Formats: sequence, C-alpha cells, structure tokens
Amino acid sequence: MKLGTPLSDTAIRVMLLGAGELGKEVAIELQRLGAEVIAVDRYPNAPAMQVAHRSHVIPMTDPQVLNGVILAEAPHIIVPEIEAIATEVLADIEAAGLARVVPTARAVQLTMNREGIRRLAAEELGLPTSPYAFASTAAELAEAAHRIGLPCFVKPVMSSSGKGQSMIEALEDAGNAFAYAQSAGRVDAARVIVEGRIDFDYEITLLTVRSLDADGQTRTDFCAPIGHRQVQGDYVESWQPQAMSPTALSASQDIAARVTAALGGLGVFGVELFVKGDQVWFSEVSPRPHDTGLVTLATQVQSEFALHARAILGLPVDVTQRETGASAVIYGGIEAQGVAFEGVAEALRVATADLRLFGKPESFARRRMGVALARGDDVDQARERAREAAGRVRVVPA
Repeated sequence: MKLGTPLSDTAIRVMLLGAGELGKEVAIELQRLGAEVIAVDRYPNAPAMQVAHRSHVIPMTDPQVLNGVILAEAPHIIVPEIEAIATEVLADIEAAGLARVVPTARAVQLTMNREGIRRLAAEELGLPTSPYAFASTAAELAEAAHRIGLPCFVKPVMSSSGKGQSMIEALEDAGNAFAYAQSAGRVDAARVIVEGRIDFDYEITLLTVRSLDADGQTRTDFCAPIGHRQVQGDYVESWQPQAMSPTALSASQDIAARVTAALGGLGVFGVELFVKGDQVWFSEVSPRPHDTGLVTLATQVQSEFALHARAILGLPVDVTQRETGASAVIYGGIEAQGVAFEGVAEALRVATADLRLFGKPESFARRRMGVALARGDDVDQARERAREAAGRVRVVPA
C-alpha cells in the first residue's frame, strides 16, 4: 500500500466507526503515517473527532444512514471501535470491494456479539471457557442460572465497558438482572449471556497483533501480558507485565493465536483470559485496541495504537516492552457538560507520571474521563504511582 498525502487524491482514507478515547489515539497514530482520518460517532465532539480531518454524527445502528456516509466518504479502510454498528452494512461494503473492514466484516459481526464469539471459541474451536447459556427472557435467564449454578454473571450480548453486567446469587434476582442488562445493552430487546463463575487467580489481556511480514505473509505477535483490575465489569487499573508461569503464558498465546486466526484480518486484538496456576480460560476478544492496553502508552516501544495503525496499513510492527508500567482510570465523578480538570500539575509531579485527558464533552459519575500512566522499577511501584497521579486529578464543573 502506498501512503499518500491527506486531503489530496493520493490520500489513504481511514474511517473510524466510534470516536472515543481509543479511537483518538488510533487517529493520531494514523495521521503520523500520513493517513486521512474520518471519525464517526453518535454524539458530537467525541474525542477522536477533535483530532480527525473530518467527522460525522450519525445513528450508527441505522443501516441506511451508515451506508450513506460510507459511500459519501469512500474510505479505503473502515475501523470499527464500538459495538453499536449496523454490521450487515460493513459485510455488504466489504463484499462489494468498496473498502477493507478491520480486521474483517465477519470478525466484527462475531465479536460485537458475545453469543457469536463465544460459540466460535467454545463450540467451533474447542477453547476452554466458563460454562454459559443464552437467554431472551427473564424466565430463560432463571432456568439457565439454575442449570449453570449460582452465583453466576449476566451480561448483554452487545455492550461494552461492563455496562449492564451483574452477578446474581439467588434465582429471584433473575428478573432484575435481565431488566438491568436490557437497559444497558447496545440494541433493544437483546439476548443475554449467563456465565458460570470461574475460580481464577487473575485476568489478563493478551494484545495479539496480526501484521504482514517482509514477504507479505500474515504473522502473529504477542505483547507482554497485561494484568488488570475490574469493578462491576469495568477496568479501573492495568499493569504490564502480569507475572505468570511459562506454561500459562504459552497456553494463553496458543488460545489467542487460534481465536485471532479464526477471525482473520490485520490489526490488534485484545484477547481477555482467566488464569489459575497453569490453567487458562478464554473470556472475550475485541478486534481492536483494548482499554486495559492504555498502559502500553507508557510501557512499549510502540503502543497498542501505533501497532494497530501500522498493522492495518501493512507496515512492520514491534511489540517490544520497554519498561514496567501501570494505568489508573480517572472517573468523572459528576454529571456535567464541558467540565474542567483540577490537580493536573500535582498529578504530573508524581515520579514518571503522565496523563491522557480524553476531552469527552460530557461527564458522568462512572464515565472514564482520563487515565493516569506511570512507570516503575516493578509493577507494585508503577501501580502505586499511577493511582497516586489519578487520585490528584479532580473533575469539576466549568
């Protein structure tokens, strides 16, 4: 692929479907390589829109509207960043040869829906997973929970960042869990997945990169494993590397290689895994940079965003970890528009600390508004510094 000049006839046009904080970092990396970036989301002034060449605000679950903006912009590459997309449009665009969907339209359709990816992983590939079932009603959820055993977890098949997820410990909680999942799902009247609890020691994200080698053949590389802590299904801090046995690391890489090969295409995949000793279970996979991978902005020679941009443009990648580091989320804490940030100077006085303030136009109590990054001699020191820096930043009304 020849790399051209933005806003000219030679430009490589890349359309981001979803313009959040992860898309913003991808847009920046693409622009460093001369790509022309178009950011699309459902609300105005989303983070990636603030750095893109052009932007559009549309309901991305509307097939006709989504198809119209794609045809009007004629991108060479389409990069989905969120789940709420009319994926059938992407399949048609790809089949017609009008654009390349990253990683593939099929991969996007499967991974945007927990049912599709779980059936691929467990039933087609035979990967180890938690026990699971799918339900379309509260009664079906209760029956599935009884069969799988309590406690168990309930998640919308289409959601992100822990939205709509809950744990039920009694069958009478099934109705409330189903209603909560419905309220936070990406689509109306969505099914839910009921998952049994696994007794694991820790969770990791194994960033897996599919790129082209010097001969034009697809190769697979793995970043150092990322450990993370979640609260209500939403990541609050991550660190790299996560210590694990050679056997568990090898098993993790094997699972990640198999599931990403089945999905195909090029780019970064965030493969989530549960680990206990040497045993590993597949959890989920995102066909794009992962929120826990924000830590790579501090730790790697090329961050997950640089890796994604390079891979989808057919360029070589380097997954080398440079330093030990950690990230800690900065939550909004308030509900307000056009907020301000205090304590930024104090946060940056923490040794090795850095910040990313996402620029989201509206704050919610549990909305990620930024992230603190820090490095350290070891994981514990890096985590302490990242948490300290994040804790010094305050989101306040403008």
